[in-house]
Order: sequence, then C-alpha cells, then structure tokens
Amino acid sequence: MVDAAETPNFVLVYVDDLGWAETSVEMIKGREDTRSDYFQTPYLERIAREGMVLSACYSPSTLCAPSRNSLLHGMTPSRLRYTVLSSVEAKKQYMGKITIPQALKKANPNYRTAHFGKWHNDSIKPMPAGYDVTDGPNGNGPGDFADDGKTNLPEQDPKRMFSLTDKSIQFMEEQVASKRPFYLQLSHYAMHIWHDSLKETREKYRKLPKGSKYQRKDDTPEESISISMYNHGWIINYAAMLDDMDRATGALLDAIDEMGIAENTFVIFTSDNGGGFRGNSPLRGGKGSLYEGGIRMPTVVRGPGISPGSYCDVPIVQWDFLQTFYDLAGGTEPLPPELDGGSLRDVFVRGNAGKVLRNTKPLVFHFPWHTGDPESVVRMGDYKLRKNLDTLKVELYDVVNDIRERNDLSASMPELVEKMDNQRSQYLGSVNAETVTLIRRNYVGLLEGGWIANGRKRFEKLTADLQGDPTNKQKAFRVDVSRNHVEFQDRQLARSRSLIQMHEQRGTADRN
Repeated sequence: MVDAAETPNFVLVYVDDLGWAETSVEMIKGREDTRSDYFQTPYLERIAREGMVLSACYSPSTLCAPSRNSLLHGMTPSRLRYTVLSSVEAKKQYMGKITIPQALKKANPNYRTAHFGKWHNDSIKPMPAGYDVTDGPNGNGPGDFADDGKTNLPEQDPKRMFSLTDKSIQFMEEQVASKRPFYLQLSHYAMHIWHDSLKETREKYRKLPKGSKYQRKDDTPEESISISMYNHGWIINYAAMLDDMDRATGALLDAIDEMGIAENTFVIFTSDNGGGFRGNSPLRGGKGSLYEGGIRMPTVVRGPGISPGSYCDVPIVQWDFLQTFYDLAGGTEPLPPELDGGSLRDVFVRGNAGKVLRNTKPLVFHFPWHTGDPESVVRMGDYKLRKNLDTLKVELYDVVNDIRERNDLSASMPELVEKMDNQRSQYLGSVNAETVTLIRRNYVGLLEGGWIANGRKRFEKLTADLQGDPTNKQKAFRVDVSRNHVEFQDRQLARSRSLIQMHEQRGTADRN
C-alpha cells in the first residue's frame, strides 16, 4: 500500500446557488464591489489567505443537476445530453466515460472516495459512479424540506450543514488512520431555498448594518416574518445560513489541520451555479441565465504548491476538475478522449502565467431552457458571445474589461461574432447537443404524461386538508404554493407548444 503522505487528498466543498460576490472574499483583488460588506465568511477568507482566489471559475451550467453531472464526468452538459433539469435524454443513454472517483482509482487504486449531501443527478447514482461511501443519492428534499416548507430537521442542524460536516470529518479520520489517500465531496444543500439557519446566527445579523448592496434589511421581529419570507426572502435568514455554512467549512479546515494532513490536501470551495439573492452585482444575471451572474462561481483553493494570498483570472470550468485531480494524483495513462476539460496543475502553481490544455478549446455553455430564455454561450480569450435560441439575437462582450456585460460589441465586431458563433454551433453539432425544440417536446411530454395531473391531485388534497384546519398558516402556505405551481404548469404547457410551432415554421427546430 502506498502511504497517503505520498499522494494528495482532495476535499471539494460544493455549495448550492451561491452568488459570485456574496462572500466576504474579494473575487477580484482591489475591487470592493466583488465582495459583500454584510455577509461574513471568515473561513472562506482563510482559504483565500492560505491559497488562491480563482476569479474566473465557471460552473458547467446555470442550474444544479447539469453542473453536478458535468463536474463528475469532466464533460460538458452538451456532450452528456443533460443540459436542463429534466433529464429525459440522459436517462435514455448514459453518456459518461469516466468519473472523478474512477479516475482517481485509475491513478492510484488506494484512493477512497466519499460523497455526502445533495446528489441531484439522474444520470448515475453515487455507488456506480465509484464512490465508496455515500449518504445518497439525494435531491433537494433531504436537506431542507419534506413537503413544501414543512421542515423536519433538528433545530441545531439547519440544512444539515453540521451533520454533513461531521460525516465528512469522520470519513477523513478513517482514511488517515488507515493511511489511504482520499477524495471527499461535501455537497451542501445551502444556499438553496428553503432558507434556514441557527437562531443565534440570525440574531447576530439583526444587529449588523445592512451593507451597501441592500436597500433594506428586513429587521421585522422574527415572530412577524411570514413562512414564505422566512423560506425565500428574508435577508437576515440568508446571511445567517451563509455564516453557518462558512462555520461548518471552518470545522472541516480545523479537522484537516488537527489530522496533520493540511500540507498534502487540496481544499476547493465552489458553487454549482450562480445565485442572485437580491441581485448579483456587479455581475449581470443569476441562476437560470448564462450571463456572468449565472455561471461565474465564488471559488477558492488551497493545497500543495499553491501560493498563499494569490489571485488567478485564467478562465477555468468545473469540467476541468476531473483531469486536474487525476493529474495531481499521479495519473499518467491516457483518459478517454471525449473529456472536454484539462488539468489546472499549471494554473495552481503559476497563477495567471499558467496554461490549461483542454481537449475542447472553446468554453461552450448550452442552456436550451424550456420555460425561460434558451441560450448558448461561448467564451474565447477575453470575449464572450451569447445567443438567444428563440430570437437568434447575438451579443458580444469583453468580459475582462466589462464584467457587468453592459457594452454589446456585436455590431462593431461582426467578424469575431461570426467566428465565435461558428465555434459554438460546430461544437454543439459535433456532440449532438439537445436542441431547444427537443427539450420543449420532452417537457410537454412530462407535463402531459403526469406532472399536471399529479399537481392538480396534490392541490386538491392540500385544499381538503386546509378546510379541516382553516387557521393553520403552514397548511395555507402549502396550498398557495401548490396553486401557483399548477397555474405555472398550465401556462408553460401552452407557451411551450407555441414556441415549438414557431421553431418548426421558421425551420430552426433541430438547430442550435
């Protein structure tokens, strides 16, 4: 057996729906507007101080499930045919070639691997993916709600932040005791709705100034906060949840130090897609959008060879992580050629002087969403092209000098627009990426195949339950949520049919 000290460990803390500038870490050195002056994340500041801020780290998608599947496999959501939440195509045929746990065991069979928390990936389950230890597969529910806002979690373990951390520490301790290298992915349910936090942490934020980014702090007495506001819109609760998650991350760092493995352990903190709680300034857009706010992630890393207090703005994507871990673990045999990513070893060591050699050079993000704006994006160098797949409108931004994406350069740089759009469409065609019409046809099939009928049955059941207890605020809230959901699905069925017809009449139904 190879001693664990000879091979690095990897800890990936993967949070949900966290905005790029929502932590107290400056994401661009010297730019105060790239950090929060209300939310406090001292342990993320610690990782940044002891390691590197990756200022231009992108998630594979602007939604969670496609990002998680892409990260796991080192391939784009387009190649995996899993670009939206409804995984109809991914269920038809598993497109993965190798996973992070499988790659690490290929590099060194002594690796032990664990995944705790939110899985939310219909393409494959944790054990077939190569994880030795897991508490999943889990979706959103186990971490925050059981039934539309009905929380069954212990009061001292909101979003399971602390119990997931305890499981993670126990796993690491077991591997250190057995002298095995390990990979641990802790996938927090925070910061996803429904929001929850420790009461004492909420009291801390009630007393703090609101900061410059927020017009109001909602310092209404807690007993007067509605269930809906508490779950979705109360900034004090959101700030406290982020603080609690940061403190759980601190416990993880302290445990690594106490076990004496810090010098041989890479710790990466990042998010699965953009946030947008009360906006995402200075970035444009948020979750559900391929503007920077939806896919640029708050990311920090520390580990062997990484210079303390360093910054790097080389564009990287989470589908680079598989090749990175394999390389750092000593893997030398070729990986499947279908992988899109490349190793970040040179970037970790040399920062902005480092290079990433990928199998797929352009960074193509494809989001043929069925209920909002379907879009595709390609980034090459300093420039980013975005195409609306319904209107076919194209935008071009210099996202190095115009991080807010306010100055559309498409009219003044038509040759670059044509070049980048060709790169985008050629890549999507080469991997047989899902078209927006295919996604909408699948969505209509799901709605007509049971989603709408089941939603109406649920609404009728909840309504009958409320009639037997008409003053119960929790039950009334669940009825309102269910009613809104049924009405939303009815509207989207009609809209999707109309848009499918538009693309068919225009002759763009099967094109990206």
